[in-house]
Amino acid sequence: MSEPKPPTPTPGDTYKGWLFKWTNYIKGYQRRWFVLSNGLLSYYRTQAEMGHTCRGTINLATANIAVEDSCNFVISNGGAQTYHLKASSEVERQRWITALELAKAKAVRMQAESDDSGDDCPAVPPTSGQGGGCRNLEIQSTLRTLGSKVEDLNTCNDLIVKHGSALQRSLSELEGIRVGADMGEKMRQVTERATLFRITSNAMINACRDFLSLAQNHGKRWQKALQVERDQRIRLEETLEQLAKQHNHLERAFRGATVLPSSFSNPTLGSKGGVPGKGDASDEDDDNEFFDAMEDPAEFITVPADPKYHRRSGSNNSGISSETGIDDQSFDELSLASNPESPQPLELEPVRQRRTRIPDKPNYYLNLWSIMKNCIGKELSKIPMPVNFNEPLSMLQRLSEDLEYYELLDKAAKCQSSLEQMCYVAAFTISSYSTTVHRTGKPFNPLLGETFELDRLRDCGYRSLCEQVSHHPPAAAHHAVSEKGWTLRQEITLASKFRGKYLSIMPLGSIQCLFDKSNNHYSWKKVTTTVHNIIVGKLWIDQSGEIDVVNHKTGDRCHLKFAPYSYFSRDVPRKVTGVVTDKDGKAHYVLSGTWDEKMEFSRVMQSSKGENGTEGKQRTVYQTLKAKEIWRKNPLPEGAENMYFFSSLALTLNDPEEGVAPTDSRRRPDQRLMEDGRWDEANAEKQRLEEKQRTVRREREREAVKASSPEEAVTEDSINDSPLKTDAVETGTEANEVSDETDTEDSPPHTPVASPYGLSLAPYQMEGNEGPYGAQVKSTHPDNYQAMWFEKLDDPVSGETLHVYKGGYWEAKDQGSWDVCPDIF
Repeated sequence: MSEPKPPTPTPGDTYKGWLFKWTNYIKGYQRRWFVLSNGLLSYYRTQAEMGHTCRGTINLATANIAVEDSCNFVISNGGAQTYHLKASSEVERQRWITALELAKAKAVRMQAESDDSGDDCPAVPPTSGQGGGCRNLEIQSTLRTLGSKVEDLNTCNDLIVKHGSALQRSLSELEGIRVGADMGEKMRQVTERATLFRITSNAMINACRDFLSLAQNHGKRWQKALQVERDQRIRLEETLEQLAKQHNHLERAFRGATVLPSSFSNPTLGSKGGVPGKGDASDEDDDNEFFDAMEDPAEFITVPADPKYHRRSGSNNSGISSETGIDDQSFDELSLASNPESPQPLELEPVRQRRTRIPDKPNYYLNLWSIMKNCIGKELSKIPMPVNFNEPLSMLQRLSEDLEYYELLDKAAKCQSSLEQMCYVAAFTISSYSTTVHRTGKPFNPLLGETFELDRLRDCGYRSLCEQVSHHPPAAAHHAVSEKGWTLRQEITLASKFRGKYLSIMPLGSIQCLFDKSNNHYSWKKVTTTVHNIIVGKLWIDQSGEIDVVNHKTGDRCHLKFAPYSYFSRDVPRKVTGVVTDKDGKAHYVLSGTWDEKMEFSRVMQSSKGENGTEGKQRTVYQTLKAKEIWRKNPLPEGAENMYFFSSLALTLNDPEEGVAPTDSRRRPDQRLMEDGRWDEANAEKQRLEEKQRTVRREREREAVKASSPEEAVTEDSINDSPLKTDAVETGTEANEVSDETDTEDSPPHTPVASPYGLSLAPYQMEGNEGPYGAQVKSTHPDNYQAMWFEKLDDPVSGETLHVYKGGYWEAKDQGSWDVCPDIF
């Protein structure tokens, strides 16, 4: 028998009904009875419990309501309480959302009216008509009180004028009188009039004090009421906009029209400032429920600067005003015409239309026993892992995704001040982590010599090249150059530690950014990536640690702090803070925001030492101007949850292109088969590539041995050909000869997860690490592989050693000559 249809919520009604509430990973969603009344949402196991046992209550006045999908929504009050709820249908979910929004608006209004006490309104929640009448009566009463106080002030003013004049006359008469009998009488009159003047003056002072106090109290309440009305208006505008979009969508569906592609619909979603980060991230709160990291106290706090700085900021502070124009408008609107250094082409070549979708991810069932039963007695490095844990991108392509927000470097290249430029470089550093929130699929580890080019010269003015330059330890080099006057280069390898419940990945290597116009040379390193719920539960990724972005030319520095997630923290999740200082340590800018949503920056006008923090450390107080948004995450394309949560840029990375090198990741067969949904064929092709790379590596080592010592080569050949080769020798040679997947993909099922740089998060088996039974793994002979397009150099500016692009790739592409490229696929 179907349940009765719940009534449509109206203002002032108590709303009740069944919802499914997330409990834990064992029980999942459980059916609960929810009651919404007087701005409080309570729930019970059954309707019978309403009289005696309430299982939980959340106050909507301070709660945040977020919609996840057609049936799910989340209610949270800042971290202390979070309800993940699911309705039986989309219509039922919309009824609850409407009721919750109405109740929240009323609760916020009631809280504002009850502040500072003295309200004439009753404590019970009035209806909309009663509430409006109550507010009108309160305002009229307040105006009458203020009017009576003004009348008292006028009366006191008249008395002061009257008694002051009389006192002045008496003093004048006193000066002209001679000492005699009338002297005592005149002195008595002066004393009386002086006393009256003093009494009147005191009354005037008291009346002024009462009026000022009354005006201040009611002024605060009116300001709060005005703010509540503004917030309610904003919510209504957003609701109307959402309803208009739904109406438009339904109208198109009714007429049988096709829905516009994401390239047309995404700008409208982002133009209103819709925040994708927090709404998308809220579905991970259930997985974060039992992670109890300690909260790290903030090192500094910011307060609004003195108004005098705001008045001067538009004219005197030329540094910040020069950049505000770029902040407040789209960078695309500046065009080539605004840059006199850019040549004006007579004819613009058409920009290539790139794909906006890939085949949906298949929902293949994975039988872990079918994998594990074939692994009994084998070494960890020899366990072949299927592509079910992967995403159809190479680590080199994931590394190229750092350029998704290249506009930040374009803006930095135009900055006149190195300190402002530092803000944009720091924002670019943070933006590279924005794609890791939902991307828990592991990218394909590149084969040695594999490359990936990203040529966006016509679209965006830059092009980049990545190459796998080393296999033990695995390392990838990246070089990007832009027509706007900046160069980015980086070399990344990883070290990891398995902690039982989570996996910590420490990136090794450096990233450098150079600007042609100013010759500024920046360098920084990556923070630690932590993958939680390795054994049980839903995987989720957190970034934590500190980054120092250093300008080696000027000595400027930006210290960024990525706060680790804590269930007990009152701060927003994934918070990032930073301070930009000059070579003398003086702070000039403050950055704040989250690495998965947006960042803001504000200019520091004055700094001082504040009170001690929770650990006794003295925190710095910065007086800043109004914060401006410097970066915001692009919304994910429509249907991203079915396409591995790829961004718009990631969808285009594996799109086949003509003229690329034969070693390009786009030509990798197992990766292409996985993207097409042919996973069984992809697994077979993956094992073929692994075995091929093992063979090539053994041959390369054998030739290196022959070149160094012929006698040693004979011994090595006899050992390799002998059937009595021991496990220790196998560990020393073949275990380190594992191909692209064996270092990382050939590991237990939960470990292959992607890092923000595309590298696998599983522990690498490299020289110096422990192999099976605790033995030290060490390769028998060094690998003398030389990269094709990069060479290892010492950077004289930063003092670091890294692979630097030596040239020749783009020239070879123009000529169509790829003779130097090996056959790795």
